[in-house]
Amino acid sequence: MTSSPVDNGLGSWPARRARMEPEAIALTQGRRQLTYRQLRDRSASLASALAALAAGPGDRVAYLGPNGIATFETLFAAASLGAIFVPLNTRLAAPEIAYLLDDSAPTVLVVAPELEPIAAAALARSSAAVHVLRLQDGTGTGYEAATTEHDGCVPPPAGVALGDPALILYTSGTTGRPKGAVLTHGNLTWNTVNQFAHVNISRADVSLCSAPLFHILGLGQITLPTLFAGGTVVVIPKFDPGAFLATIAAERATAFPLAPTMLQMLCEHPGWETTDLSSVRCVAYGGSPVLERVAKTWLARGIQVLQGYGMTEASPGVFMALRHGSLERPVSVGVPHFFTDTALLTDDGRIISGPGQGELLVRGPNVFSGYWNRPAETQDAFHEGWFRSGDIVRVDPDGWAYVAGRVKDLIISGGENIYPAEVEAAIAGIDAVESCGVVGVPDDRWGEAGAAFIVVREGADLTASDVRAHLDGQLARYKIPKLIEFVAELPRNATGKLLRQPLREQARNLTTPQGERDQ
Repeated sequence: MTSSPVDNGLGSWPARRARMEPEAIALTQGRRQLTYRQLRDRSASLASALAALAAGPGDRVAYLGPNGIATFETLFAAASLGAIFVPLNTRLAAPEIAYLLDDSAPTVLVVAPELEPIAAAALARSSAAVHVLRLQDGTGTGYEAATTEHDGCVPPPAGVALGDPALILYTSGTTGRPKGAVLTHGNLTWNTVNQFAHVNISRADVSLCSAPLFHILGLGQITLPTLFAGGTVVVIPKFDPGAFLATIAAERATAFPLAPTMLQMLCEHPGWETTDLSSVRCVAYGGSPVLERVAKTWLARGIQVLQGYGMTEASPGVFMALRHGSLERPVSVGVPHFFTDTALLTDDGRIISGPGQGELLVRGPNVFSGYWNRPAETQDAFHEGWFRSGDIVRVDPDGWAYVAGRVKDLIISGGENIYPAEVEAAIAGIDAVESCGVVGVPDDRWGEAGAAFIVVREGADLTASDVRAHLDGQLARYKIPKLIEFVAELPRNATGKLLRQPLREQARNLTTPQGERDQ
């Protein structure tokens, strides 16, 4: 008798949890709940349906839709077949979706009803031969019909190993075409283990998942660890601060990951003071530092927010703050995750593992296997076995890290290096400032100069002179932005991360003030 191949991949997670506590609630969305037993059974039925559409090991299964229970079912179903899950950015236009379809060449595309017009326009532009499963299809040929038709069927065993690819996540593509980062089953599993060393997630946790699942923040931070631990994930299709606060109270939520802008929106919402937040134990955030007043507002409610640093290529965790020590280091991204190693690449080409400043290098079992069909760019992304993050990081003697900025965002003014994140943090110290972004622009005298775009809090007054007066004495004169522009909002991606390229383009159209400055 031949034994079936061993499956250690993500696709085995629902069955592994179901054999422990089958009736525990795995997923909730609105009034709908799915136990781990139901998640196991539905994922297996969907896997059989995908196999009938010729999806198998190494094939891609794409998903275009907002966060939903179906997103998780598709992820686990594809993973159990050894196929690769490709969640697509719902904010992209049809030509951009078409490029991703051509690049990943999925066998199956699952589409939400509200995105069918964009999907149809993208498919008309694409050369990919794709079977489309519609989440709501009255013809009886959609997602539910296919799942029901294969109810009780056993999908073909794939023998998925931890080194096999599980996921392709496309980077934001702020500079050129997006690249698909390939994450293995092992990458995501080790990231989950790393999370447990920093955040105590258990079967009793109720986690909210509102960050888009086409970004690694939505999947890797707290969400997958909660499912691994047997807790409940409340799926939220779209972030709305009022609805999110109401969900915290109604579901007695204990943990969730958020972007800094979401943290700010929540504590500035009219319902903030009256919402019962007593159940919340952990809020993790990353992407950029949170404003000090925002952190203090959460702390005043008895909730400590923990900053982390990560990237798609690391599944995503690299650094995370610890509960003990974060209050004394409010702008630090914390210490390395348990099984993640970090080092710094200095300007003179040395690799140092102790305190210092340089480009962050990362390695570990959570670091990705490369970019999809881009061997040259994969090779360029590594240096002596370390992944080059592109971020400038300072590590203090106590081991806590601070992000200074991106290598490509570096402003070189009169031969001096200016890191935008440092200037932004100083400007954010002004109480009237809601948010800000700093970029470099060409300057006839100094080569480059800083340009600051500032969003002022509602009801507050602020002038460029006020900003410069605040910065004078806090920063060297050459770091003080030469251009200061007040705007209604800043350009951001789906997770709230600042997009600098549109600011650079806008800054080039501004009139540069004349006059000398200290250098």
